[in-house]
Amino acid sequence: MNTQKHDAFLNSALINIQKKFRDKIIKTYLELKRNFAEARHDTAGLAAGKFCETVLRHIQNTVVGTHIPFNNNIGNFADECRKLISSPAGTTTESERVILPRALVFLYTMRNKRGIGHIGGDVDANEIDTAVMARTADWILCELIRIHHGMPLEEAQDLVDTISVRQLPIIWELAGKKRVLKKGLSASDQVLLLLYSTKDTAVLVEDLCDWIEYSNISIFKNKIIKTLHRSRMLEHDRETETVLLSPNGAEYVEINIL
Repeated sequence: MNTQKHDAFLNSALINIQKKFRDKIIKTYLELKRNFAEARHDTAGLAAGKFCETVLRHIQNTVVGTHIPFNNNIGNFADECRKLISSPAGTTTESERVILPRALVFLYTMRNKRGIGHIGGDVDANEIDTAVMARTADWILCELIRIHHGMPLEEAQDLVDTISVRQLPIIWELAGKKRVLKKGLSASDQVLLLLYSTKDTAVLVEDLCDWIEYSNISIFKNKIIKTLHRSRMLEHDRETETVLLSPNGAEYVEINIL
């Protein structure tokens, strides 16, 4: 994803929105879209909540001239939206006063009630829920562009649809196997990356050896697995011949590989 390119485009499209709102709207929107593309449903839901809270503050500022400070929590999101809907018509557009707050309530409710960002939700976050949230965020962003950039909604939609936030995968899954697509990684780094892609799940040593196409499983165990176990990057269970990524290993992957 070319983040700088997308930031520049959206900054231009939303230039008439105050910078303190515009920057946060763009950041949280791109976080939502990126995490949706990478199937990180919980993280996408959290980004959706932040996106809603930022857009709400912008609309509050536009409709009533003041907004809940960013360092203050929004006590009841739906109530704050209802206040906007019931506010007297003024110089603002009906979309910002009535339609956008309703869309925000729907998106925020999806985030709160579908097992996203909360323990014990009734329904686990899944792809279709996140897809609905991402598409709703698309519409909200398009509506903001239409209002503040003076372009037709269809044209704004076309522009937003050109934003590609999907990153090329570095792990390829096929027929029960996994392959590391990122070039130049050592055997140890490939092992850690593969384990990261299956975090909280033990993987057979034999499978790892096969996935990175290591020539000799005995040498693989002694040279790679044993070394990573000693450095606490992973836990090797010799009885089951499985390995599990450690917090140290996860941190290493996030900082040095991803």
